[in-house]
Amino acid sequence: MNQLQDIIDNFSIQSEVIFNGSFCGEKSLQTTGKKHVGHLHYLHSGVLTVLTDSGHKKLFDRPTIILLPSDTSHQIISAETEEVKLVCATVHFKALEEQRLIASLPNLISLSLEEESMIETVAWLFYEAEKSGLGQKSIMGKLCDILLIKMLRNLSEAGLTEQSLLAGLSHPLLASIITQLQASPEKPWTLDSMAESAAMSRSKFADLFRETLGQTPNDFLTDLRVSMAQKLLIEGKPVSFVANQVGYEHGSVLARVFRKKTNLSPKEWLQQYHAE
Repeated sequence: MNQLQDIIDNFSIQSEVIFNGSFCGEKSLQTTGKKHVGHLHYLHSGVLTVLTDSGHKKLFDRPTIILLPSDTSHQIISAETEEVKLVCATVHFKALEEQRLIASLPNLISLSLEEESMIETVAWLFYEAEKSGLGQKSIMGKLCDILLIKMLRNLSEAGLTEQSLLAGLSHPLLASIITQLQASPEKPWTLDSMAESAAMSRSKFADLFRETLGQTPNDFLTDLRVSMAQKLLIEGKPVSFVANQVGYEHGSVLARVFRKKTNLSPKEWLQQYHAE
């Protein structure tokens, strides 16, 4: 899964712990009202039922990571006679690349904590949950980020990510060209040049790409360029410089594409990002 390295290295996610401890009965978690916000639950012990407003209902009776990728109201329920020990967090997906990565995932995903490295990370998470020292909140948030990345990697390796960026990076015929696009978005890519790099005919490449990633190659490239532009804007780079770095001749062209994808100008998006 080396092709995932660039995405993981540049993940613009931020986890925020909203509950840690034990409880009996039920808790309701309402939507935050913000786009691209998901929920993570880490069940340490006890029996937990998750019930969503979209009709999903699932019972967990062993240590498990539970992900609801989109902002959805749901309840977590335990038997009144038995305590459940868990950590709950919200996850903010900042850039288009991460938003696209999780967009095709099911509304509720779970992964049993059987992998040794994940068990170690969760053990550290619950160790921090019981502390009240300096930096506890920040450390727990970073540990949640790590667990989410590991979860996405495991889902991809298990073949559970259809029509997604992870599926594309796992595909033997598409992984190379996707990696090239990520490494050099500024090149004057066309459908023909992408197909040639993938050693396929134009029509076969276009069809396979759309079937695997759920969007056309050109739409993928545009989203990738906007996502990378967002990262450079966060770093304080001027729009004209950013435009050249991601494949557009002028800042005005980037601004037009940026607004089409986000409904905001680069300046407006950056102001909103810092406000959040």
